[in-house]
Amino acid sequence: MMTLLWLAMGLVCLVVGAEYLVRGASRLATMMGISPLVVGLTIVAFGTSAPELAVSIQSGLEGQAGIAVGNVVGSNIFNVLFILGVSALIVPLVVSQQLVRFDVPLMIAVSLLVLMFGWDGRISFFEGALLFAGILAYTVFLFVQSRRETKAVQSEYEQEFGQKEPVTPASLPRNLLFIVAGLALLILGSRLLVGSAVEIAHYFGVSDLVIGLTIVAAGTSLPEVVTSIVAALRGERDIAVGNVVGSNIFNILCVLGLTSMVTPGGLEVSATALQFDIPVMIAVAIACLPIFFTGYTIARWEGALFLAFYIGYTTWLILQATSNPLQSQFSAALIGFVLPLTAITLAVLALRAWRLQRTQP
Repeated sequence: MMTLLWLAMGLVCLVVGAEYLVRGASRLATMMGISPLVVGLTIVAFGTSAPELAVSIQSGLEGQAGIAVGNVVGSNIFNVLFILGVSALIVPLVVSQQLVRFDVPLMIAVSLLVLMFGWDGRISFFEGALLFAGILAYTVFLFVQSRRETKAVQSEYEQEFGQKEPVTPASLPRNLLFIVAGLALLILGSRLLVGSAVEIAHYFGVSDLVIGLTIVAAGTSLPEVVTSIVAALRGERDIAVGNVVGSNIFNILCVLGLTSMVTPGGLEVSATALQFDIPVMIAVAIACLPIFFTGYTIARWEGALFLAFYIGYTTWLILQATSNPLQSQFSAALIGFVLPLTAITLAVLALRAWRLQRTQP
């Protein structure tokens, strides 16, 4: 019971810490004259991934590589399948052409890079540095790209992130205090969450990777859940999708990059993650292309499909972790029927959308 209490306290600290960090940093940025679009694309999108960063670095330093890797891989799967699934069920989501042409292909590319770098069982310091250099280049690209966005997108971000705080003698120290408090809560929350997650893994006899892929991944993704669902409810459907894709790119380039750099000897990647979970993360990223491409929307039935696949993936993890005899039948049904049928359906939809675009003037 005490372990579950520490786990809950760790999650609360992470969510509140991320909120304080985003609030202080975004208000400070708008006070300095940075546009709301840039604030939303960088500070807010990356700030919601701060729990993943704190937890993975803490896990790497404590030698819990399974939690560190599982946290990033599981969060990326959770972000697309669960968050976009639930958000699309609330209201069909709008996908900008920018996401389809650049950001989603980039998400696929960096996901493949994780598999390539980890193929020898470890992401080294040098490979982590290359990933981190990628997030610096991506941030510069976002700044440049923000100047070319349409007025509709700019007004959407203005509505969400454009509230300017009056500049007073107290505003600067207050926002700095929010940032410091947010960072402190993130550090405390990460320690509580990692410690309790290891205890739970040992108690149930499951691997650190499974705990990282499930409890830790879902917990650290709570800020993304709140941001995307609230944006969908408000009709800010560009923000809902962009937040997820941006956070996934940040998770790989920054979280895995920095964690590999600070972990002594680099970050170990298990054979299980290489053979199953990272390929699932890649497949989920690839599945975004045909779904996003069909009318540049995510329809409710596509959101339901995403959610169903997340339930199926989580069910497989639980069956595998508990050595349930139903695991082989469940895997056979997924691999032999569900996945091929879904792939054919998405391919036909994408082909139809491509032909429709070619016939339009």
